[in-house]
Amino acid sequence: MTQQGAVLQGYNNELVKCIEDLCMQKEELNKQIQQAEEEKNKLQHEIQVLSEQLECVCENLAQKVASRNELDKILAETEAAYMKILDSSRTLLNVLKKEVGSLKHVPELKTN
Repeated sequence: MTQQGAVLQGYNNELVKCIEDLCMQKEELNKQIQQAEEEKNKLQHEIQVLSEQLECVCENLAQKVASRNELDKILAETEAAYMKILDSSRTLLNVLKKEVGSLKHVPELKTN
């Protein structure tokens, strides 16, 4: 019976060793899980910060694009009005040249 007791003691020692190894593996895995959760939380925070920054940049960009579009419209209207002024000036100049040309054909008035 002592031999059976020794075998049983050997099994028991091996079983305890296996349980201790499993506990150590569990502790190591818990540490890895905790590190992964910390990394996940850190990345989620960074994503939130970057998302807020992206939202601000997008809003700013939209305002700038709207301002540029408004300036484009004003510029186009101003250029069109300026072209009308140039056209009117050319017409006025042509009319004036005609009038001056017709004055040369009018006989001069004699003064006494």
